[in-house]
Amino acid sequence: MPSSERRAEIDRLRSRYIELVQLALTHMLYRPFDIRWDESPEPDDYAGSVELREAAAQEFAREDFDWADVRADGRDWPQYAQTMVGLKRLANVRYCVERVLADGVPGDLIETGIWRGGVVILMRAILDAYDDRTRTVFAADSFRGVPPPNLEAYPADTGSALHTAKALSISRKEVERNFDLYGLLDEQVQILEGWFKDSLPKVKSRTWSVIRLDGDLYESTMDALTNLYPGLSVGGFLIVDDYGHGPCRQAVTDFREAHGIDEPIEAVDWLGSFWRRTH
Repeated sequence: MPSSERRAEIDRLRSRYIELVQLALTHMLYRPFDIRWDESPEPDDYAGSVELREAAAQEFAREDFDWADVRADGRDWPQYAQTMVGLKRLANVRYCVERVLADGVPGDLIETGIWRGGVVILMRAILDAYDDRTRTVFAADSFRGVPPPNLEAYPADTGSALHTAKALSISRKEVERNFDLYGLLDEQVQILEGWFKDSLPKVKSRTWSVIRLDGDLYESTMDALTNLYPGLSVGGFLIVDDYGHGPCRQAVTDFREAHGIDEPIEAVDWLGSFWRRTH
């Protein structure tokens, strides 16, 4: 086989592997879908949550209900899937990681707030697919869910009851098991356990190529930005899963204004956004 054809075949197989990982992480390879509609403790300004819950009971009865569309948008809290972010936000993670690899942007990868580990598993799978042995994927989580709002210091988190959501409290053991199911629990995976205010200062001196924030609260978002953004390489990406959520968006706005960050923010879907650092 000529070298050009061999490269094309490798590219095809690499892409197919990553696509299968994305579908497996969202549980979209399997039937029936595992979509469930728990009572969400999210505040009313969390885009679409109230309307979706009210409509769910009626939609369940429809034979033509598009479960795949809901999962692709990441609008549900799944029972079995290893991520709730949906295919569109996973595709964004893939784009960012592949772009920094192609462009040779230096730095490790991190997600702050990993739930069952789906996004960081995808990050590690992409490094594996490209045989990148130089970067580490950091998975930062409390493994106790979301912290109670500190309203004295962060009044923007008023009204949040996410700390009461038991479904958000996933053990470290379960996350490590999920990594192991994909054969990806190795020395290129580092887990940072604890509240962000305690864990992230330990890695603030590192260089990053992709930073993904999924902490929901103003406080959690600001802790991550403060400790991680100074280490983001030029050409690297900052992804915010909860940008459509008021407190998180306000933290991003406040941080960008305080540090003169003017790169345009691009929407991923109804909730997530990102930008690429240019200077």
